[in-house]
Formats: sequence, structure tokens, C-alpha cells
Amino acid sequence: MATKATSFAEIEDQFDAYIGDIVYATMTTIDARGRPRARVLIPVWEIADGAPLGWLATYRTPVKAAHLAGNPHTTFSYWTPGQNAVSVDAVAAWVDDLDVKRRVWDLYRRTSPEGAGYDLGRFWRGGPGDPQLHVLRLEPWRVQVIRGTDLRSTIWYAEGRR
Repeated sequence: MATKATSFAEIEDQFDAYIGDIVYATMTTIDARGRPRARVLIPVWEIADGAPLGWLATYRTPVKAAHLAGNPHTTFSYWTPGQNAVSVDAVAAWVDDLDVKRRVWDLYRRTSPEGAGYDLGRFWRGGPGDPQLHVLRLEPWRVQVIRGTDLRSTIWYAEGRR
């Protein structure tokens, strides 16, 4: 049975600890025929106005772009063999603004090595202005954390987004 969190702050420490430990998330999108597609990526998260906000540095592949154009809802799933898990249901939007790309570039750098960040220069040698670097803004509407020791689950919903 899941407990409902009244604020994200109630699960923030657990969220940060699990994501920092797990790092890689499975991102699932839906195609035009309603079929899911999963891929493994590393988003980074911050808190904005008391709620989580995610950023994903990624390649804008034709499949990912088509899926998100048809349905911007996506899920990120984190899991460990010890059964600690985080599920993030979010709405994704492409952000092409260079200032945002610079900020996300720095956020990835600052998040590493303590959390799930890394040096984006390993993939995009041209820095934040690299034409192959694309950024997705991830606005969660639901976050669930599950503690593996007892499978206790707590769910947070964004205000007005359930």
C-alpha cells in the first residue's frame, strides 16, 4: 500500500539518495500506435518551487522526437537489485535556448560525482552550443519512491496535475 506525500520535501532525501545510487534510468515513451519504447539515459534533477524538475541532455533521435511530439508524457524508472526504486511520470518538452543548455551543462557537471551527473563533453565535444546536444525539460506530475527493505511506497503528486 502506498502513502501519499503532502509535499515533495517528504520524499526528497529518499529520492536523491536512490537516484544518486542508481544513476541510470529507463525512459519510456509511447509511439503513434500506443506501443512503449524504452531506452536507458541519465537525467539530472533539481528542486524548483518545492517540486522536482528534471533535465535530460540527449540526442534528438527521430524515434524519440516523434514519440514525444505525439505524446509528451514519459516515465523514468530507477531500480536496484535491493528493490529500492523511483518512478517519475513527467511531461517532456524540448528546450533549444542556449542559455538553458549552458545551465543544464553546468548542472550535469555539478551533480557529478555525488549524484547522477557526468561531463557532457564526453559526448558533445562542442560544448553547450554543440548542434547535436538537445535538452528535454522534464516536469514531473507523479513521483513514487519504494524502499526495498519493506517495499514501503510513498507517492507525491504535483498540485493540480493528477
